[in-house]
Amino acid sequence: MPGSATDPRPVPGRGRARRTAGAVASAALLLPLLGAAPSAGATGPGASDGSRLQRAFDTAAAEYHVPLSVLLGVSYLQSRWDAHGGAASVTGGYGPMHLTDARTALGRVPHHSEGSEDARGDAARTALRPVTKVPDDSVLPDRLKTLTRAARLTGIPAERLRGDGAANVAGGAALLAATQKELGEPLSEDPAEWYGAVALFSGADDTATAAAYANDVYAVIRSGERRTTDAGQLMVLAARPGLAPDAAQLGLTGLRHVSAAGTECPSSVSCEWVPAPYEQFGSDDYGNHDLGDRPASQRIRYIVVHDTEGRWDGVLNLVQDPTYVSWNYTLRSTDGHIAQHVKAKDVAWHAGNWYVNAESIGLEHEGFLASPDAWYTEAMYRSSARLVKYLAGTYRIPLDRQHILGHDTVPGPTTSTIPGMHTDPGPFWDWRHYFELLDHPFEPTAGKNGGLVTIRPDYAANQPQYTGCSGSGTPCPAHGSSEVRLYSQPDTASPLIKDIGLRPDGSASTIDVNDTGSRAETGQQFAVADRQGDWTAIWYLGQKAWFQNPGKRPTAVDAAGVVVTPRAGVDSVPVYGRAYPEAAAYPAGVPAQSVSPLPYQLLAGQKYVVGDEVPGEYYYSVTFTTDSHRVVVGKDLYYEIQFGHRVAFVRAADVRVTLSGS
Repeated sequence: MPGSATDPRPVPGRGRARRTAGAVASAALLLPLLGAAPSAGATGPGASDGSRLQRAFDTAAAEYHVPLSVLLGVSYLQSRWDAHGGAASVTGGYGPMHLTDARTALGRVPHHSEGSEDARGDAARTALRPVTKVPDDSVLPDRLKTLTRAARLTGIPAERLRGDGAANVAGGAALLAATQKELGEPLSEDPAEWYGAVALFSGADDTATAAAYANDVYAVIRSGERRTTDAGQLMVLAARPGLAPDAAQLGLTGLRHVSAAGTECPSSVSCEWVPAPYEQFGSDDYGNHDLGDRPASQRIRYIVVHDTEGRWDGVLNLVQDPTYVSWNYTLRSTDGHIAQHVKAKDVAWHAGNWYVNAESIGLEHEGFLASPDAWYTEAMYRSSARLVKYLAGTYRIPLDRQHILGHDTVPGPTTSTIPGMHTDPGPFWDWRHYFELLDHPFEPTAGKNGGLVTIRPDYAANQPQYTGCSGSGTPCPAHGSSEVRLYSQPDTASPLIKDIGLRPDGSASTIDVNDTGSRAETGQQFAVADRQGDWTAIWYLGQKAWFQNPGKRPTAVDAAGVVVTPRAGVDSVPVYGRAYPEAAAYPAGVPAQSVSPLPYQLLAGQKYVVGDEVPGEYYYSVTFTTDSHRVVVGKDLYYEIQFGHRVAFVRAADVRVTLSGS
């Protein structure tokens, strides 16, 4: 990979920062709506009346003869019952029913410019500019103007449908009822008889995407849901575990069929094959991935979650460019539709770390980390979780945060690469909800003496202050977060933890939305270093790092497991960003890669959680023809550890393995 002085690979950009994808997006499609502030969370309007929105659903269901469970289930898939403070989504959707009004949204809200990203692909550093051309309703597809139709059906003014929750719910109920009638189906009290109308409510234009959406709605109805919305209102959907919808109604919708031929996807998602090219260009260069033979040649150990920092059309154009980088899958924000680009047997260039690339599958999620409400949709979360469960089962990948990585937790392979590592999907990606969808929720696994904690704040209530979402130093709107902030003392006035890899001058970390130097993330596990009142200290980047963990509102749960500490008689051991073999393991014709430590140290007396034991391994593939490709496996063993915000590696020979509570 670039950044390795001993890796002769000549291809520029492998796993490095990606260029912006927005430049090729069509102006006729809805552009991202990134200028609106996210909601203020549970302290917002309505917090004093937790049943008001629930009553609105009851009233609308009765008035338009839509089963309450169907109305609640559709709204949950559209918005998880949130209103996002009146801001529009990526498709111009408003309110808990996500009624779309693309023309109004485009005319009111600025969007990201189509300039280039910086070295980390940070959306927050991309300038905003106003929309200069607003399309007429006649050129927008019906799925982008459902609010206009709801206004006609209900007689409620569009402005109220956009900003008033009860009106918005009524508009959604009217749309469902009208769609049911258009399909020739009765306004039945039985929710099982509404499958076709639910599928069409998705706005999808193909049967696979519509069916995946409807199946998700009915899965929610079967399991039931209970959640406090971003406006502080408690919502409850009672479980209907035996409900079996009439899926044959999908045939009434008239939607087109999209082939999933060639894809490696579960049948429960909508998936198509959009191949990335394996092409030679020039005399010594090729792109945009490497052919391989995984898992026969080497194990697939990781799945890396990214966001695109670009829009769907542009991103798909880029991954089909042989001179660009690659990844295995892209997931669409609006409906969770998936495009696969690189087979699992081959190695995509996505993580910025060749060791991780060679042993991982990369998932790009359409969106911008600084604008989660507009992009990180429930449909995309659910589609992604289904894909990850399928891949994890196929390749025996553990469902934990040491193996399901964010791009922001992939280590820099060498010291010089650390400042340029990407920070997506960022602090607003809801890891707790994501792992609940993976059926692996983060639960306590020990008592106070277990020796470890698993970071697990309440996403909606946990709202640390960030800056940089719309400009350097500018405060971001208050928003739920998966991360807790780390301090050098049990006091919020104390300095943040230092990351000498990010800041070699020794300066403290910041609260910039892209600064990962002093943050611990949901699902990550750390050894407990100390406790004091409402504060817990963990070992982090060679330091004792404190975070607020009050008993009445804990931000972590107790756990137990395996940890490493320096072997006896050693004051410190080096930490690595990749687990490469020892020099003696390389055969003739394969240049030995340097085993270069990062600027960190694991110190005596400190403990770090073990994610995996891995052999030193290097995939040599620097030519277009595959006859010279080799997987080099050494005798040296490494432990993957949770060292800071990012994972890291230590040589097994340097450390002692113990149980956390011992």
